[in-house]
Amino acid sequence: MGTSLTDGLVVQLRSAILTGELAPGSIVVEPRLAEEYSVSKTPVREALRILTTQGLLTVLPKKGYLVRTMGLNDVQETLDLRMLLEPHAAASAAGYLSPALVAELRQILDSQAEVSTENPLAAMEAAQRFHQCIADASRNTRLADTLRHCFDETARAHHVLPGLQRYMSAPAEQAEHEAIYEAIAGADARAAEAAMRAHLRSIRATMAQQFNDPGSLWA
Repeated sequence: MGTSLTDGLVVQLRSAILTGELAPGSIVVEPRLAEEYSVSKTPVREALRILTTQGLLTVLPKKGYLVRTMGLNDVQETLDLRMLLEPHAAASAAGYLSPALVAELRQILDSQAEVSTENPLAAMEAAQRFHQCIADASRNTRLADTLRHCFDETARAHHVLPGLQRYMSAPAEQAEHEAIYEAIAGADARAAEAAMRAHLRSIRATMAQQFNDPGSLWA
């Protein structure tokens, strides 16, 4: 029962953090959460420990837990890491091509297209599934797990920095995903890598005014 309670709390608290319901920089404490979710402190403590290991919380000795901040530097570091890893993931996915992968990517893109103009956050969730599907298809579990954390951080940025949501409705977002899809579906690893790089540069460009120096990685 304790494990079940803990797992449920992890899901609920994780969602609250990623959607900004628990705002970056806010402090959470065990007694308050235990009261809010009508559970004992033990599963709350364990859930908070798990979320800390996932990098979403930081321990504040004798105070509680701090929800990890989400500033411009956090977004930039996340995008830098994606640029280092995701083009390789796209190339690997093209190399390990399977009909199931092509079908799943197509379904996700169609879903994104249906909601892109009316619901930017739903489009963002579809985009996250698209990128995670490619990462998983790289058959490198460590790379996929690292990117999963990056995608969570990117999603959180879209929730807590509403100005970023406009990009999800832009035609370029869908077009760039289609280019990545076509390269992977064509088993063209080099084209998949290039299309992913171009897409990440486009994401970065939407935030260009918020950064002073993108660094040589983005040249």
